[in-house]
Amino acid sequence: MAFALNIGKCSLLGNYRENNEDAVDVKAFPDLTVAIVADGMGGQAAGEIASKKAIEIIPRELRKALTPALSPDAVKAAIRRAIVQANEEIMAMGALDRDMKNMGTTVVLAVWRRGGELFVAGVGDSRCYSLRDGKIAQLTVDHSLAQALVEANTITPAEAKEHKFRNVLWKYLGSKEVGDGPDVAVVPIKDGDRFLLCTDGLSGVVTDDNLTAYISGQADMQACAEGLGQLALDSGSRDNVSCVTIEVSNV
Repeated sequence: MAFALNIGKCSLLGNYRENNEDAVDVKAFPDLTVAIVADGMGGQAAGEIASKKAIEIIPRELRKALTPALSPDAVKAAIRRAIVQANEEIMAMGALDRDMKNMGTTVVLAVWRRGGELFVAGVGDSRCYSLRDGKIAQLTVDHSLAQALVEANTITPAEAKEHKFRNVLWKYLGSKEVGDGPDVAVVPIKDGDRFLLCTDGLSGVVTDDNLTAYISGQADMQACAEGLGQLALDSGSRDNVSCVTIEVSNV
């Protein structure tokens, strides 16, 4: 069965920040679509630079590496290599410029080869969610200290949502902990599936139930992305807010 992706994107400064350190992009090549969201950190202009480098480098590397003939495992390896390349370039920039020494960025991306599955990966705490048949599922794992405590059975997932370390990251682009790259999920798709890529300016303030209700009620993905951004601000987000929304439809 042939599918098409309907995609919307939004990035808002918000009400409390002087500059927008988030970056979003959707690259639609003839046989490849890359949707990517990044949340920069490091203060001043450094976070903006890191997030922009991430959304520039990763699609560039994927465009060079991915061909229709590649197996799913080979695609996963190519995605990891692209993320590692972005990490190395961001770290190199930080090493050369004192003002960028501590810069870094999260990244979450969805990669679709026409006619195939969706590949999802993330570093940091920007997330990818899937919505199918009215149910939401988080497809990525946060690389925060709070999540590490959950995995160590020290705190519960519910406690992690309010924990003081929920926004403290131990892995992000610009850090040695990226290693050989993150896990890459392979997600079979069907007509009507929806996906959300977002920064914690959205996921940190809007509950899963509210995300589900809002996304399920929208027909247009661009209006959905813009509406989610406004919903986050209305819900008290004190951060930049960025997202990409994706709907799978039959051609």
